[in-house]
Amino acid sequence: MNSELKLKVFLGVLATPLVFAVPIFLAAWTLNYWEAWVFLAVFSTATALHTIDLSLNDPELLKRRMRVGPGAERRPAQRIIMVIILMSFFLLPVVSGLDHRFGWSNVPAGLAILGDALISLAYIVFYIVFKENRFASATIEVAEGQQVSSTGLYGIVRHPMYAGALLLMIGIPLALGSYWALLVLVVAFPALHWRIVDEERCLVTDLAGYREYCSKVNYRLIPGVY
Repeated sequence: MNSELKLKVFLGVLATPLVFAVPIFLAAWTLNYWEAWVFLAVFSTATALHTIDLSLNDPELLKRRMRVGPGAERRPAQRIIMVIILMSFFLLPVVSGLDHRFGWSNVPAGLAILGDALISLAYIVFYIVFKENRFASATIEVAEGQQVSSTGLYGIVRHPMYAGALLLMIGIPLALGSYWALLVLVVAFPALHWRIVDEERCLVTDLAGYREYCSKVNYRLIPGVY
C-alpha cells in the first residue's frame, strides 16, 4: 500500500465519526443522546475495521471502493441514482436527530440495540462479499479480467452487497431511535432498485456469463421475495 493510500485510509477513518456526528448532534441540538453515541461507536468501529482490512489484504479493491459518488459514475442514470442515495444517507442522521430533539418517536432501547446489530451484520455481509468478489467496485463498471461471482452469498442473491446496504439503511434510523427516519427509505429503496436494474443491464451486456447466472439465481436482493 503506497503512502497516498495510507493517508487516505487514515483520514477516512478519522473523518467517519465526524461526518455522522455533526449532522446528528446539530439536528438533535444536544449531546444527551445515548443512541447516537452507541451508533457512532458501532458504525465507526465497523467502518474502520473494514477499511483497515481492505488496506492490508486487498488495496486494489479498496482503491476501487474509494472511487464513489455521482462524478465517478459513467452511466448517466447512475449519476442521478447516486445523488438520491447520498442525499438519503445524509437525511437519515438529520431526520433522526430532529426526531430526538422534538420527541416524535418512542423507540424502545432494545429496538435501538437491534439497529446497531443490523449495522454490524451489514458489515459482516460486506466482508464476506469482498472475500468472494474482488471486483466489487463502488461504481457500475466491468473491469478487465472480471468474472461472474456465483458462489457463497452470490449463490443465494445476485446482489449481496446491496442486501448488506439494505440492512445498513434500516439499521441506522433504528439505532438512532427514530421511526420517522425510516420514511427516508421510501425514497432510498426505489433508488436502490433502479441502481440494481440499470447495473444488470450493464452486466448482461458487458460481463460474459452474467445472463446465464441470472437464470440460475432468481432473486436480486431478498431470497424468496425480490
